Amino acid sequence: MGAAMLSELATEIVVPVCAVIGIAFSLVQWVMVSRVKLTSERHASSANSSKNGYGDYLIEEEEGINDHSVVTKCADIQNAISEGATSFLFTEYQYVGIFMIAFAILIFLFLGSVEGFSMKSQPCTYDKEKMCKPALATAIFSTVSFLLGAITSVLSGFLGMKIATYANARTTLEARKGVGKAFIVAFRSGAVMGFLLAANGLLVLYIAINLFKLYYGDDWEGLFEAITGYGLGGSSMALFGRVGGGIYTKAADVGADLVGKVERNIPEDDPRNPAVIADNVGDNVGDIAGMGSDLFGSYAESSCAALVVASISSFGINHDFTGMLYPLLISSVGILVCLITTLFATDLFEIKVVKEIEPALKKQLIISTILMTVGIAIVTWIGVPSSFTIYNFGVQKVVKNWQLFLCVGVGLWAGLIIGFVTEYYTSNAYSPVQDVADSCRTGAATNVIFGLALGYKSVIIPIFAIAISIFVSFSFAAMYGIAVAALGMLSTIATGLAIDAYGPISDNAGGIAEMAGMSHRIRERTDALDAAGNTTAAIGKGFAIGSAALVSLALFGAFVSRAAITTVDVLTPKVFIGLIVGAMLPYWFSAMTMKSVGSAALKMVEEVRRQFNTIPGLMEGHAKPDYATCVKISTDASIKEMIPPGALVMLTPLIVGTFFGVETLSGVLAGALVSGVQIAISASNTGGAWDNAKKYIEAGASEHAMTLGPKGSDPHKAAVIGDTVGDPLKDTSGPSLNILIKLMAVESLVFAPFFATHGGLLFKIF
Repeated sequence: MGAAMLSELATEIVVPVCAVIGIAFSLVQWVMVSRVKLTSERHASSANSSKNGYGDYLIEEEEGINDHSVVTKCADIQNAISEGATSFLFTEYQYVGIFMIAFAILIFLFLGSVEGFSMKSQPCTYDKEKMCKPALATAIFSTVSFLLGAITSVLSGFLGMKIATYANARTTLEARKGVGKAFIVAFRSGAVMGFLLAANGLLVLYIAINLFKLYYGDDWEGLFEAITGYGLGGSSMALFGRVGGGIYTKAADVGADLVGKVERNIPEDDPRNPAVIADNVGDNVGDIAGMGSDLFGSYAESSCAALVVASISSFGINHDFTGMLYPLLISSVGILVCLITTLFATDLFEIKVVKEIEPALKKQLIISTILMTVGIAIVTWIGVPSSFTIYNFGVQKVVKNWQLFLCVGVGLWAGLIIGFVTEYYTSNAYSPVQDVADSCRTGAATNVIFGLALGYKSVIIPIFAIAISIFVSFSFAAMYGIAVAALGMLSTIATGLAIDAYGPISDNAGGIAEMAGMSHRIRERTDALDAAGNTTAAIGKGFAIGSAALVSLALFGAFVSRAAITTVDVLTPKVFIGLIVGAMLPYWFSAMTMKSVGSAALKMVEEVRRQFNTIPGLMEGHAKPDYATCVKISTDASIKEMIPPGALVMLTPLIVGTFFGVETLSGVLAGALVSGVQIAISASNTGGAWDNAKKYIEAGASEHAMTLGPKGSDPHKAAVIGDTVGDPLKDTSGPSLNILIKLMAVESLVFAPFFATHGGLLFKIF
């Protein structure tokens, strides 16, 4: 079979060094952002006690562009947003922490009971002649890796939120110097989050593997089975982050839009609107913290899926550490590739006009994909033997290293295709969104019809791209090929996250400009940044959903192997009932999250109306609204409403596996995967299209757009209603569905030993 050119020692060095480079690069970007200060250093010492913990000020005094009252307002608004976001996340993490401890205990009890909490060695699952570590060890180490993944996921979301709230006012103030300066601040801030998350995820996983290896020794099957808890921890926290943050942000957004824009005819981020601070806080806790945890979960799960499948291949049997860590080597090279790519946006090319913003962001995706293709080729050539064997449902399949390269490559390029199809259907530069905007002439009803049709149509090409990726990667390298294809799609996660985080930072910057009373010219620049960010956020969601489909299928394959199921036959009643119930779960989940947003938004609308009607002088701008009450409504509603959808996802595999057995659970996983991907793509793109149709009318940048506007016209009001309907689709239900399908799959894999031993209680009784 041959050996890899890269030695074990070199692998031990390359992976952590790349992770450290990623962390160092993110810190360099943060230092560059922090150079944008509020006043000269001699004044800074007197005001070092800012509430959100940042002592330095927002921009240096520059002749002709600095107005201290505006700068002070920006600082105050930033403090309010940061405090609101921090307060919400701490409240959310208290509840999530209780769940985390309870679920960790559950993992230990379920997996420990497989062999009656025995400390005796047991025959290995795939080679009965060898002896492996006891089930109790798997229970302990799975619990530890679950907690590691959960803590890393929470940390990823929290750090992302802190960075975003640190950068939003800086982006606003830099917009006074030009759109290029503001773009660089927003993008660098996004890069801080992207590189921190990618590098931390890689480093923690690498350290965990090496620490676990001290106990497991040559039992790599047990070692990497225990490591799957890392992916479960990451995704379970991401679920609550996405759902809780999504409910928070959309409750505030819908409340602010319906009363402010439609009823009172005031701008989106007008400081008179009581829900405006809650809306800006929501951008950070939903689109930044939730999205960061989500993509970390995808990365952790795809890595764990690949490692589990590889542990029972020739890499695991021959103890080829370099080959075994091939998934981590891909991620390591991805960090270096993204580092080079980021320089194209921030240092090598300068944005001078508005129309260059969106192409600059799209170039990031293209450059990173091309460079990563070369990186994958090098890693595969030096890190993988010329041929090796992969376990494929009971038989060993011989795979060439060039075939493995194609598996990763097809995932990488499928991600780019999904990204550009998403952009076509959600950017107002193209006809689909312009048609949706045009439909607003005849009212909100036709707008909703056109938007739904667009969302359904946008599913076609991404599904074909995913299907081709699955066929190619499975043909070449079975389930391992699918797992590394998912990793290929996520290999440029640092750039993807930088682009994704850039959107909410720009959105906040626009809100701060409006609230601080800055000129229309500044607001136009921040709007241009935000419109580009809106499209790239949709692209990020497309990546997340596409990778989730591949990750879930790889985890499904690992679960089927681990649970000792030879075939999954849909014609058997046990499997078919699981299939049809699994296909229903995304609808149930979407119904819960949509209704949660609706009920929270209802309370918000009532509160905003109450303040407009009862606070004298509020509409005239003479009185200040009660922002804190609106923040509290969003916080309370999201914490309360995130629990039922989270419980549905987390409890379904446990209930089905325990009472109905592994065959029925395999049907549930397949059904949820197939229907969940379709609904997620459709919901995200429909919401994105409605949002950008509204922005298209508001901007009035073309003759066609001007015939539909201006703000306050009937077509514009119809577009606002469409955007309001789409908000929970694109920011709550849609993005959360990809976590549903991944989380159920990884949870089933972690609990597979228990289900295989004790599952199917009802069928045993009857």
